[in-house]
Amino acid sequence: MPELVVARFLEDLAWLRKRPANLTVTVYDKSTDCSAGSDAVPLPNVGREAHTYLHHLVSRYDTLAEWTIFCQGKPFDHAYDFKHNLRAFAEKPDAISPTGFRWLGHLIDTDDDRGDRLFRPWSKNEDGRGLDMRGFHRALFDTDGPSQYTFVLGAQFAVHRDVVQQQPQTFYERALAVSETFPDAAHCYERSWDRLFGTVGIDPDWLGGRQTVLLKPMRKQTL
Repeated sequence: MPELVVARFLEDLAWLRKRPANLTVTVYDKSTDCSAGSDAVPLPNVGREAHTYLHHLVSRYDTLAEWTIFCQGKPFDHAYDFKHNLRAFAEKPDAISPTGFRWLGHLIDTDDDRGDRLFRPWSKNEDGRGLDMRGFHRALFDTDGPSQYTFVLGAQFAVHRDVVQQQPQTFYERALAVSETFPDAAHCYERSWDRLFGTVGIDPDWLGGRQTVLLKPMRKQTL
């Protein structure tokens, strides 16, 4: 069965109580409020959710679930249909994605390799700094990256174990170090999780040149 990995910092995780019963859950907690429960794995508050995800990939590399679903402590802001997807994944995990990777969210967008289109004007980027995707790609892959990154906002996705293990564990150890040291690394990873796994997360032919696509959200549901 799929495993749900939750990157938490102060979010209310009451929604997990109504998750599918056969869905394994691992919570990593970077807060100090101790309200995530005794089963939560504490982590230092560095690197945002990217550090959490990569810690899981490194520490569980040899024991990964067939499918791992990575999400934030409050996944619904970026994925209205997240609960629906969890139910579907629990019932038919083999139907998650034929490519071994699937973004989870309702807004596809595109940023350039300096963050000028999305990151620089972002309301939470108070100093209007850029995002060095060029340097990030070199730090991670030792190569120059693309000029644009199309991704689903929210840094949430499902990935198959076979896709992860196409790269050696040492690659994810390197990626983990990048998450701790590279400026705004979590925002860089948000734009490139599919590239990390060597997959194409969004079919460019389907996009047809569009930079932004709002996927029709499913009506909010309760479990």
